[in-house]
Amino acid sequence: MEEDLYYNLFEDRVMQEMLRLCTGCGMLEGQLLNSEDTDAKWKEIAPDYMADAVGEIAEYPEAAVAWAGYVGMAIARWWNDDWQRYKEYPYAKLHGSRGFDDMDEHIVRDILGFPLEGEKAKSIEKIMGSCAAAAINLIRHERVEPTTKRAFLLYARAERVMFRIGVSLELYALGYHWQKCRPCF
Repeated sequence: MEEDLYYNLFEDRVMQEMLRLCTGCGMLEGQLLNSEDTDAKWKEIAPDYMADAVGEIAEYPEAAVAWAGYVGMAIARWWNDDWQRYKEYPYAKLHGSRGFDDMDEHIVRDILGFPLEGEKAKSIEKIMGSCAAAAINLIRHERVEPTTKRAFLLYARAERVMFRIGVSLELYALGYHWQKCRPCF
């Protein structure tokens, strides 16, 4: 129980920091945008994603974290465009021609539809890098021994937040916003 609280509080700190960064550059409005469908898709593909990403942590920690945000953006786009069609797509559909290594470019160019040299692609790369760096910094501040169970669980929580931030960024870019509704009764 106490262990769960520790990881939940860590995940909340990561989320708040990423929301602050994204809101500060005008890419969100301080709130997470998501859906049960996108969260369920992360639960489905997270084991495969983590298997790919864990091998990259030592040499490319920011990329290993950031790519989860790109995955979130792709899933949000699919959710918006035609969820009935895309919800069954396997994780491998997110890979680029070099597999995990160019997943970010594949998602930006082929799923989101932005030229890699364009301003939109550059702003996505910048915010993903900033969020990933913040997550890595928060993990390091926990002073856990690398390659331990605790380090992995902190990393997994940061990955989930990064995915959800990616979903939020794309939904916001597509025009979704939280709105207060009047009661209908």
